[in-house]
Amino acid sequence: MSEVIPPSRQALTEALVLSTEILRNIEMSEIPLTNIALKTTRLARLLNNFDMQGILEYEIGGYPSLPDGLPPEIWRLAEAAGRKYVHTEIFTKKSNVVVYTESIGALEEQIRTTETALAAARDPEMPTPPRKGVMGVELPSGNSVERGVRLGTAQRAAERLCSRRNLIYQYVLHKHYELKFSDIAGDVFSRIRERVDATIGQFIPESVKRLSAVYDNLRSDNPEDWSNAVHSCRRILQDLADAVFPPTDEVREVKVGGKVQRIKLERENYINRIIAFIQDKTDSGRFQDIVGSHISFLGNRLDSIVEAANKGSHDTIVSREEADRYVVYTYLLVGDILTLTSR
Repeated sequence: MSEVIPPSRQALTEALVLSTEILRNIEMSEIPLTNIALKTTRLARLLNNFDMQGILEYEIGGYPSLPDGLPPEIWRLAEAAGRKYVHTEIFTKKSNVVVYTESIGALEEQIRTTETALAAARDPEMPTPPRKGVMGVELPSGNSVERGVRLGTAQRAAERLCSRRNLIYQYVLHKHYELKFSDIAGDVFSRIRERVDATIGQFIPESVKRLSAVYDNLRSDNPEDWSNAVHSCRRILQDLADAVFPPTDEVREVKVGGKVQRIKLERENYINRIIAFIQDKTDSGRFQDIVGSHISFLGNRLDSIVEAANKGSHDTIVSREEADRYVVYTYLLVGDILTLTSR
């Protein structure tokens, strides 16, 4: 299965505006549902949601059927759209699972024409004699049967149209809140990035180049580049340790995760040196515990990844998401630690 390409920032911004507009269109009944479905197709395309895009295209144009029924892929999309129901034959009482294939436009048209059709089916002034139905059942006089059929068809169309409206509304509402959260998270991360970028060039200028390489590697589709991005994170933390707490032969006691440990502070002990710097710069036990624990976990994980790579293992980073996670953790930790340089 190919990896889904995440939407660009520009696409996400446009999608948020569009989702707001579509919700208003639905809630205020501003435009026909067919037009709303067309706009929602664009929303699905902006978000690279190909299944929903396919569903909406069939909702607009109708689900094409072959003489022996719907093709499997079209059936799957119709089922996902909630069009499946159990149909029972009137005379044989045999039940089958089927899907209705009418487009949203066709359902809207059925409802629109009902009033005209009912007016045309109005009883004449002089009632006509009763008629016999197919099974010999006596039918009411006039056009009451036709009116009943028309009403039944319109009611079924209205119910199905409500279901289509709810399908679109729930999809757009869900995506709207996802996009709003993403926008908030993006703003928060942007503020953190501004703060980190303002200090990282001052204290660890070489790491600015490393971060640029990290971003390039994360955009790649090659898993080896993802591993290289993670290796760069380790080097960034080493640069940070050299800048804030240069190597020393000193051995000291530190408290990490509630436990007192004796640690070395030599060149290779870059995580220990960062922890020592944190404890020298803040009296906040909570800050020391949280950041110290995180830096210990991250450092140990990065060391194990690099060690595995040096031994020839190619299974150290299994996905871009895993690489993204280590890069974000590293970036946030660097930001937390650099805030202490002004104290």
